[in-house]
Amino acid sequence: MSAAAREVLSRVFGYPSFRGQQEDVVDQLVAGGDALVLMPTGGGKSLCYQIPALLRSGVGIVVSPLIALMQDQVDALRQVGVSAAFLNSSMDFRSLADTERRLMAGALDLVYVAPERLLGERFMGILAELVARRRVALFAIDEAHCVSQWGHDFRPEYIQLSELHQRFPEVPRIALTATADQLTRQEIITRLHLEQARLFVSSFDRANIRYLIVERDNPRKQLLGFLGHHRGEAGIVYCLSRRKVDETAAWLVAQGISALPYHAGLDAGDRQRHQQSFLRDDGVVMVATIAFGMGIDKPDVRFVAHLDLPKSIEAYYQETGRAGRDGDAAEAWMTYGLNDVVIHRQMIENSAAPIEQKRVERQKLDSMLAYCESATCRRVILLNYFGEDALPCGNCDVCLEPPQVWDGTVAAQKVLSAALRTGQRFGAGHLIDILRGKDTDKVRQFGHDRLPTFGVGAELDDMGWRSVLRQLLAAGLLEADAAAYGALKLTDSARPVLRGEAPLMLRRRLEPARSGAVRGRGAVRSAADQERPRLQQESPLVARLRQWRSAKAREQGVPAYVILHDRTLLEIAALLPGSPQALLAVPGIGLAKVQRYGDELLTLVAGDE
Repeated sequence: MSAAAREVLSRVFGYPSFRGQQEDVVDQLVAGGDALVLMPTGGGKSLCYQIPALLRSGVGIVVSPLIALMQDQVDALRQVGVSAAFLNSSMDFRSLADTERRLMAGALDLVYVAPERLLGERFMGILAELVARRRVALFAIDEAHCVSQWGHDFRPEYIQLSELHQRFPEVPRIALTATADQLTRQEIITRLHLEQARLFVSSFDRANIRYLIVERDNPRKQLLGFLGHHRGEAGIVYCLSRRKVDETAAWLVAQGISALPYHAGLDAGDRQRHQQSFLRDDGVVMVATIAFGMGIDKPDVRFVAHLDLPKSIEAYYQETGRAGRDGDAAEAWMTYGLNDVVIHRQMIENSAAPIEQKRVERQKLDSMLAYCESATCRRVILLNYFGEDALPCGNCDVCLEPPQVWDGTVAAQKVLSAALRTGQRFGAGHLIDILRGKDTDKVRQFGHDRLPTFGVGAELDDMGWRSVLRQLLAAGLLEADAAAYGALKLTDSARPVLRGEAPLMLRRRLEPARSGAVRGRGAVRSAADQERPRLQQESPLVARLRQWRSAKAREQGVPAYVILHDRTLLEIAALLPGSPQALLAVPGIGLAKVQRYGDELLTLVAGDE
């Protein structure tokens, strides 16, 4: 069946060959088997179910949690000549009825549907009739990590998707996600009854993304310095709170940056307008909570910045993975501080989650902090977290500017002693005041100016001690008690260090001027780019192609990348095709696009000769 799959890949989607495990996944589905696919963002997950849906008899039913994702996918499929539609709450009754009629008539190849609509009695009845007529090709469950209660995007209705297997066991299923550690992976298998499914795990490495993490000093100044390297480029800035989103977006606009806010507290119409602007306009920076991003298929996001610590490595990986989907160089930048840990701890402890779930969430937060404080290659830690071995990447801040380490045993003993002598009832700020000998009202109020540890830490400034405290938290020697407003308590692991039985090496804090700096782009280039020099994007032909694409996108009301991707424009400018057949040799251009746009593209190319 691989020959037929490759023919569809070339004729419909315009690609000469499959990448990675795509072909094996397609063969598994076409043969009627189930699959669980773990593939990084930008790895080509959609083709894994779109091609089998075209090769098998009947319609492919795709479960998707987001309206924006459905719209983008359907727009892109229609561009390549595939009959696709979606069913969700944004549609009026007439549109819903018309789509259902086309579905029952066998006029659709793929239908995207929200999980709550799929599970409704009406749609399950439609499915039952279609399955009885052998008119359902497959079920695809996208963003499958939403089924995990331990995960960062849990959707309760996803758990009920096991009903698809119970009611229609003869229809093959594929579950796909870009983010799943071992715990989440097992929960997907168990909850969706995929025990017999074949597991496909691609490398989680996004080699084109550079990871940069800085200690929070002056966050707005640090962010502005970072954005200075991305003027006019699209990106996302994540903040923990809605208020911070609004304030940061307004401040960026005042700095001359095209920025928009996005969070669940905004009016639905505003959210929709802001999202459409981000998808369709050039150079928009979206400032958002984690409510924004999943399913956003924009390929040319050049950066993702975090102004607050994500709650887990999975969340961080998922959010940073929205950068550089097109394979070109992108950056993931983050600034963080000790207070982030306290806030996340409070959120965990104050939630209504079961005790076991809170324990898992605390462990995930600890792993996230350890990632930030580590002196080991960022990519090595990320990939190891997902069970993948790796060597230092040479494309992260740790590899580019290896941090110095120092014997922090004595400094750690001073902190641990101060915490013990104050009854383990105080947070970082108060302990630092004691260590630095600050004669504050609070220090005097509790008599802490008379402690043996008062003033013993004059060798470090406030930021230096905060660095030590964060590393003690990351190493598991201290823990923040959310119930006591972030009071720092010793763990059992702290005792050997406190008694001088175990040395402790710490990462030396960079000076603010250095830690706030952003390294050069130093893009990792794809194999295709290495084979031939890449054309400058501002070449006259590329500029004309971009202008033509923008006009087509506005005319059709779709994002520009739905017409043609940036990389396809660059390939046209490099290959200078002179005939429809030559256009078919351009990656990303299939038969439908040649028929639809071929004459115009060839005219643009001819004008450059």
